[in-house]
Amino acid sequence: MSSDRLVRGTPTDNSHVELVTITPELLATGQAATLNAGVPDALLTFQPEPYRIGPGDSLYITVWEHPELTSPAGMQQQTQANGRLVRSDGTLFYPYIGILKVSGLTLEELREMITSKLAKFVERPQVDVNVVGFNSQHVLFQGAFMKTDPQTITAVPLTLGQAMGFATVNPDQANLSDLILSRDGHDYHLDLSTFGNGQSIAKDIYLKPGDRLFLPYNDTKEVYVMGEVVRPSAVSFRTVADLSLTQALGRVGGLNPVTSSGREVYVIRGARNLENTRAKVFQLDARSPEAFALGDEFRVRPGDVVFVGAAGITRWNRFLSQLLPSASIISTAAAANYSATH
Repeated sequence: MSSDRLVRGTPTDNSHVELVTITPELLATGQAATLNAGVPDALLTFQPEPYRIGPGDSLYITVWEHPELTSPAGMQQQTQANGRLVRSDGTLFYPYIGILKVSGLTLEELREMITSKLAKFVERPQVDVNVVGFNSQHVLFQGAFMKTDPQTITAVPLTLGQAMGFATVNPDQANLSDLILSRDGHDYHLDLSTFGNGQSIAKDIYLKPGDRLFLPYNDTKEVYVMGEVVRPSAVSFRTVADLSLTQALGRVGGLNPVTSSGREVYVIRGARNLENTRAKVFQLDARSPEAFALGDEFRVRPGDVVFVGAAGITRWNRFLSQLLPSASIISTAAAANYSATH
């Protein structure tokens, strides 16, 4: 259901409102569109380069058959104790050679440099270079993650899926439909709500040093369920990109079996801007045998107001005059809150 076309429904006496009955034909037009967005090619086509040394890294430089160069702290010490720290200016000192500018070099480039310079003092030097402390490059996390400590970039390429697994998404607070990946001055908005169902693209996106991942909280993505339900309340989208009408009703305990009519289930959309546009009011007859299937296919949107009418409501105009002011106040407040955080 991907279309967002307006569907003309039954006109009412209220010029500010358009009543639309939820039917299989309506759902076939894509009225209940999802919020999925494509992934930018710039992210999918990026391939990580070989690791480049930076300030703060610790290097273990092996010169075969020359332990005095390989392990200046002594062979009995651990490898880390014999590591050579890259200074804040990107340099390190190496015996016989002196000060080397190593920041920005790959491990192979540094190996070749040391081999070439050391050949003046050591016959046919056999050199190997490894990083024993990755400290110069990180990916940053903000928002609804369980762990927001910077994650270190190593010589092994890091995917978005691996990074998300490390940070651990907070399942009760996260809005996965709008993960923001900031890179080189650009913000990429990603809908990652399909994690785990075979359609995830997180494993195909590689991260680079300096990337920042911001996962919004879902407290600004809510649907307001009112009227004759068991527990009237605001329902968050949690980690899903979309929410069905059936799910929204289920989270508040369903229809009140004593006071609800079963027929008057409404979704009010656009009530906050009645001066300029007509609000849409979608109606579902919950008494029909196909109501469950229809409600499960109909997607509500952030700021929608779901209202379940009481038994005995007969006059549509009177009902609207009571309902729309409340819906307008709620949806306007929700829109203001959502805009303030984006």
